[in-house]
Amino acid sequence: MIYLDNSSTTKPYDEVLNVYEQTSSRYFGNPSSLHRYGAETEQLLQAAKNQIKRSLGLKKYDIVFTSGATEANNAALKGAALSKIKTGKHIIATSIEHPSVTESLEQLKELFGFDITYLSVNEDGFVSIEDLKAAIRPDTVLVSMMHVNNEVGSVQPIEAAGEVMKKHPNILFHVDYVQGIYKVPLAIEKAGIDLCSISGHKFHGLKGTGALIVKEGTRLIPLITGGSQQKGIRAGTEHTAGAVSLAKAINLASADFDTRLDTMTAAKELFMKRLSEIEGVVINTPQMNSAPHIINFSVPGIKAEVLLHMLEEQDIFVSTTSACSAKEHKPSKVLLEMGKGEQIAGSSIRISLNYSQTSDVAEPFMNALRPGIKKLREMMR
Repeated sequence: MIYLDNSSTTKPYDEVLNVYEQTSSRYFGNPSSLHRYGAETEQLLQAAKNQIKRSLGLKKYDIVFTSGATEANNAALKGAALSKIKTGKHIIATSIEHPSVTESLEQLKELFGFDITYLSVNEDGFVSIEDLKAAIRPDTVLVSMMHVNNEVGSVQPIEAAGEVMKKHPNILFHVDYVQGIYKVPLAIEKAGIDLCSISGHKFHGLKGTGALIVKEGTRLIPLITGGSQQKGIRAGTEHTAGAVSLAKAINLASADFDTRLDTMTAAKELFMKRLSEIEGVVINTPQMNSAPHIINFSVPGIKAEVLLHMLEEQDIFVSTTSACSAKEHKPSKVLLEMGKGEQIAGSSIRISLNYSQTSDVAEPFMNALRPGIKKLREMMR
């Protein structure tokens, strides 16, 4: 079996599973309780926060544990926008954001009258900093920009955007860091980011674990209300075992990062080279400034789902669009925004690697892909 759908989800580390089980068994107290079991659990929760902050180099930030990046994005965007609604109702985002961002923004537009400006991207999937500057208005209160695009792997100029935002301190800057964390380095504090979303299952943690990283002093209207947990930003008894497992995954992912980065980059380069040698294959991932784990390509004339299932029959697992949108059977919105056209957008396949995969996975994939494309083309004649 060759699993090449790691941008959708990764296999959890054994150590992460073990620490989740141990924490659930030994530290079952409610962190808000005053007795010893509660105090021990609360201390463990704080230790998990401190571990994440150390690993990511965060000093002036707090960690709000969530059920994943979708909740973190919703909490960041809605919480930030509603906290500033008396100041202004204009938000800027890119046209290739994850659905958890765009749907949140559209809801703010529909229910509260916010005006959303979506920055277009070029043929390689990059936004222009000049476009960002031009889009800022006196009533702009929030900018949201993903770090790494989940479909094609383009890395947005977050640091440059952060420099722009530093000149507008009243505008909050949110970054969806889900596909970038421990794939593409990002100095969150140096980049001037106010809100940053991460998800554990993208780097060998568990589904249902994630966090919103919040700069100190940033005011948010809570998405989930009730108790005063997590400084009132997210009510509800904390999922201690999930938080500890997230910290463990981050700790493991940060170890030997440079070596793993080199391994993934080498594998990606070989995939890109071999794909470029197949007649009729269009590579959508940009050659420069793209993440080391994502390779997106199209075979115009062959539907993505057909090619995906053909590979699946040989125990090779890839994806088409974002996993959150795959079942809609629509052409990739990201590729359409990049100007690729319906044929390319409707036939795109995403390969996504994990830390342990080397260049060795490229050849068996190509050995299945080449004859598979040939067979499908012959069937369509």
